[in-house]
Amino acid sequence: MSTKTVVLLGVKIVALTMILFLCFMVASIVSDAVTPPTSAESPAGLAQTSDPTDTSVALLIVCAFQAIVLSYPIIRSRWTGWPLIMAIFFVHYVVMTFLSQIETVVFLDYLVDVVPTEMIPGLFVQGAIVAALFAPLAVLIHGKIKGPAGERPSATAEGTKGSQGPNERLVMPWTEWAWKLALIAVIYVVIYFSFGAFVFMPLAGDAFQSYYGELQGPAWILPLQVVRAFIWVASALPIIRMMKGQWWEAGLAVALLFSVLMGFLLLMPNPFMPDAIRQAHFVEVSASNFLFGWIVVWLLNRHHSSLRDLL
Repeated sequence: MSTKTVVLLGVKIVALTMILFLCFMVASIVSDAVTPPTSAESPAGLAQTSDPTDTSVALLIVCAFQAIVLSYPIIRSRWTGWPLIMAIFFVHYVVMTFLSQIETVVFLDYLVDVVPTEMIPGLFVQGAIVAALFAPLAVLIHGKIKGPAGERPSATAEGTKGSQGPNERLVMPWTEWAWKLALIAVIYVVIYFSFGAFVFMPLAGDAFQSYYGELQGPAWILPLQVVRAFIWVASALPIIRMMKGQWWEAGLAVALLFSVLMGFLLLMPNPFMPDAIRQAHFVEVSASNFLFGWIVVWLLNRHHSSLRDLL
């Protein structure tokens, strides 16, 4: 990669960082307009006020990381135009907003004193606006609105090993899909609870008990996480399918997207989560999502006729 290319890429990342920052600002204004005013507060003794400057700096850092991890699959994509725009919108919205807020929705009966119910619609709207505004602009800035003249992506797509040929990623019998999806669901549940018990809780320390109190997981927590595992996989599929090069490039892209788009939002202080809890969640979510994303791509990229072949 030439110096000129590196400098140009850096300029594009800076531009996309500022664009994403503005997208968050616009989305916040719009979502505030659709969110009823609330007088709800965090649990006694846990509400925190944040310096607006600190929050803006944290958001700028989050935007920089998101711009980088979203740029990578765009640059390395064999897709162009609307298919690429929709893929970036989909993964951005699903990972950053839907997967986290859907868990908040189902836990409202248990976390109502932490997250006011009336805020939830605004959070879904805000995430959708950010992704909808950013996706086409990112694709445009990286020059992927149109493919090279006279080129048909389907005819020149790189194979899974980087050679010219048909794209065979994710092409497998339904039986292989079935047992791999079942295995991925089990892996996700293990990662979810393991990181919660052995990473989050020790890092949170005494703040865990103060914040979550006597919270008990409902009986449906296990099937909920199985459903979330399938949604995670759905968000990874377009990235796996569209990327050029070796399988590990798609693996790195998905792992970073899973980690950064959700986990790095916890770098931002908020009035509903004390710093000790937020920082512990940041480590837990970022690390566990990265690991899970890598495993998903590794497993779906490899061809096995049965679980026995995997072992």
